[in-house]
Amino acid sequence: MSDESAHEEFDADDPSTEDVSARERLEAEADRAVTEFDEGVVDLLAWVLDTETRARIYVYLRQHPNSTSDEVADGTGLYPSTVREALAQLHDEKTVERHKRESSGAGNNPYEYEAIAPSALVRGVVGQVQEQLNAVFNLDRQLGDADEEGPETEPVRITVEDDEE
Repeated sequence: MSDESAHEEFDADDPSTEDVSARERLEAEADRAVTEFDEGVVDLLAWVLDTETRARIYVYLRQHPNSTSDEVADGTGLYPSTVREALAQLHDEKTVERHKRESSGAGNNPYEYEAIAPSALVRGVVGQVQEQLNAVFNLDRQLGDADEEGPETEPVRITVEDDEE
């Protein structure tokens, strides 16, 4: 669209033209903000869950609980074999729960998966992070450079509260 045709479509005296343009810009900005937020969440979860693949599966299952591995693969765009392997690991780590899908027909009932609540996920990580931070705080003691008679301190204590409880 040339600049000339853009000017022809916009009529300064017509408030509906201005409203549509502003609405389109707001919707585009909202879409961009959501995408950036989603990517930020996935990046953070990738750190917590070790890989972006596992993070994308976790987010998908929070949005679509009781999904099969094929549904997760379709919804995330990941290879089915990659999804099955990651789901098995996440299940072993108790990050996702699974149960057989109820079916009235004969045949193989696939597993349905559901991700644990984010607060439970954070609780699982907090202990590891707290331990590592306290190890850094006590580095001198571990290296033998500090007074050996004093008690080992744990200055970092992380608590997770859940509003639902």
